[in-house]
Amino acid sequence: MTEPAVASDTTVPGVTTVPGVKTVPGVDRTHVRPACECRNLSVDLESAQGTQRILAGVDFEVGEAEFVSVMGRSGSGKTTLLRAVGGLLDPATDSTVTFHGQPVLGPPDGVVFVFQNYAASLLPWRTVEKNVALGLEGKVAKAEMHQRVAEALAMVGLADRAKDYPWRLSGGMQQRVQLARALAMRPRALLMDEPFGALDAMTKGALQDELQRVQERTRATVVFVTHDIDEAVYLSDRIVILEGGPATVAHRIDVNLPRPRDQLATKELPEFLRLRRQVYDAIVHRDD
Repeated sequence: MTEPAVASDTTVPGVTTVPGVKTVPGVDRTHVRPACECRNLSVDLESAQGTQRILAGVDFEVGEAEFVSVMGRSGSGKTTLLRAVGGLLDPATDSTVTFHGQPVLGPPDGVVFVFQNYAASLLPWRTVEKNVALGLEGKVAKAEMHQRVAEALAMVGLADRAKDYPWRLSGGMQQRVQLARALAMRPRALLMDEPFGALDAMTKGALQDELQRVQERTRATVVFVTHDIDEAVYLSDRIVILEGGPATVAHRIDVNLPRPRDQLATKELPEFLRLRRQVYDAIVHRDD
């Protein structure tokens, strides 16, 4: 895919230019090829009360190299949607889920999950580099595996910790290891379920910026579940809000903020504050 041009003198409608932060035009989504698509997606899950419909008639799509956050109140089906997109849940028979045009009948090649519980996702008896290599073992030659692991660790700033064990690392570093393991697979799409939710504010901000840089370099499609409104606005090209029981898509909000984004300058933009308020109102129904 051709890299979009980045120009410091480009003006985004409704966005104030900030010195030191380059501005890119909003995405023209009429020309973005779809990566993940759900049509009339319904999902039933078993519970103590019997079969419950969690999602009903959801239409959801993510373009190639797009970053889409999924939000909604607790229990609104965000993780269920993510798992259906990734082929971990079977939808109802009248639903359609595709990845690059192919029906999703199980986890598609090129789709990798990153979860919130980084500690449970890493094997404590393996070094950092061996944890990162886990998904490649037996699938690629050793030389290629070592190269991919080294590249992934460099991308997340952990090249000098390859021989350490996870228990020697901070929580933020452990989450970087999990992200590196995903990147070593060279994914076409990352499905991320509140990956920074358990981290302190400073560590979360650093990893948000790391994720921005990684996506810009790899052009991976990202579907990102979060409860954090600031995080969603800061990272996303688009925010999708689920609502109802069973849930469906209630709001789609485009985020046309300058890229690359900055933790201070971006969050001081009038457009950032407007979007933050718009998302908050949509979730808590302040606009009713």
